[in-house]
Amino acid sequence: MKLHASLFAAALLAAVALDASAQATPAAPAASAAAPAAAAQPAKIDAAEGEKRYAAVCAACHAADGNSTIAANPKLAQQHPEYLVKQLHDFKDGKRASPVMQGFAAQLADQDMRNISAFLGAAKAKPGFAKDKELVTLGERIYRGGVPDRQIAACASCHSPNGAGIPAQYPRLSGQHADYTAAQLAAFRDGARKNSPQMTDVAAKLNDREIRAVSDYIAGLR
Repeated sequence: MKLHASLFAAALLAAVALDASAQATPAAPAASAAAPAAAAQPAKIDAAEGEKRYAAVCAACHAADGNSTIAANPKLAQQHPEYLVKQLHDFKDGKRASPVMQGFAAQLADQDMRNISAFLGAAKAKPGFAKDKELVTLGERIYRGGVPDRQIAACASCHSPNGAGIPAQYPRLSGQHADYTAAQLAAFRDGARKNSPQMTDVAAKLNDREIRAVSDYIAGLR
């Protein structure tokens, strides 16, 4: 009987110890709770969707293919998408003054801007033409060589000899309406446009005649 009692006591102690161990060990967290939430991925750029949004918001002023026929409104076709996205953000945020463009940009989400810019970047730009024969030589000299004695840099150094620009850094200028380019240079010079300190510095040194000349020359670049 004593042997049976000892065996029973040992079994009981082992069961108690096993139960205590189970209570002391915390349950493993559920895999779904332990896994970090997946980081949100930006939506894929959709140029086709951008074309639809562009047609609804932008085409009335800039033409269906981005080749504006209104001299006061810029041609946007074949412009670098990164540049366009920045300008739309600057309009929306008030960093580039234009009540009209601020109103349109306010309607666009970030994805809209990216999609529209992709569509325009892939569109084919139509060539423009210089019109002022008396000023085109002066314009070419400024564009290609600057004005060294007044520390005015050549436009070509940033926007390339043919006006194609440098993606993500400097916009395409080739074939742009002379009236639009002249208005922007004057706005930089006079402080009305402030979203490019580099252009403000350059334009501040140009007089009206030089602005007209280089703008006309740019219109004929290709």
